[in-house]
Amino acid sequence: MIDTHAHIYSKQFDGDRTAMLERTFAAGVEKILMPNVDSESIEGMMALAAQYPDQCFPMMGLHPCSVNADFEKELQIAEDWLKKYPFVAVGEMGLDLYWDKTYFEQQKEAFRIQAEWAKAYRLPLVIHCREAMKETLALLESLADERLFGVLHCFTGTAEDAAKLYAMNFRVGIGGVVTYKKGDLASVVAQIPLEQIVLETDSPYLAPLPHRGKRNETSYLPLIAEKIAEAKGLNTEKIAAATTKNALLLFFERQPAMAAQSSVEISG
Repeated sequence: MIDTHAHIYSKQFDGDRTAMLERTFAAGVEKILMPNVDSESIEGMMALAAQYPDQCFPMMGLHPCSVNADFEKELQIAEDWLKKYPFVAVGEMGLDLYWDKTYFEQQKEAFRIQAEWAKAYRLPLVIHCREAMKETLALLESLADERLFGVLHCFTGTAEDAAKLYAMNFRVGIGGVVTYKKGDLASVVAQIPLEQIVLETDSPYLAPLPHRGKRNETSYLPLIAEKIAEAKGLNTEKIAAATTKNALLLFFERQPAMAAQSSVEISG
């Protein structure tokens, strides 16, 4: 399995990071993709990429909650890194209207700029979207073309939202929220094509049941796969294999979502 979104450089893992990663690899998670947040997260993220070059892969971007009046300076740092290192994606970036709406216009501008980076570097775009699905879809529609593709991480929208994203070459990242009863994301996931889904933990946040409320970690990824399997009436091995294929296509072969869909339709 591949965890497509995990902040394993977080200080929350400083006391047992090596042991946590050993548990993760033992659980069958072969690769972990690390989203950047801002300039303060780069050092720890890149250190892990150097320590585990075949297992931990960094992205580069600016999180919307780190966008403020001086966001151009942060974007410049991120762009400088993009020029000198082979990142697997541009991200984590996006829109967040949950915590603070003060810099929403700046968030949208940072979104546009980073989407253009993704096109220019031919990298997937990893989108954070909290309390902003309508705004995110509208912004994506204004930017969509054959060069733009990626994943909307921590997806909690509707099946209709997922269909709109897939039409624009975006997969959805499904994490621990699918195990929660509130919101019933599992019933939505049951309607989403398996070819559109990638797995994630968003560690150390959003731990799946039965660990909800505690620190999340990448070794819990199988619990998410099991819940998706239950929702879709499939076995966990099928979910693991399909989502791994999807993640490899997206992040390592850099294929838009519709390419994966077409190959499934042709082979079927």
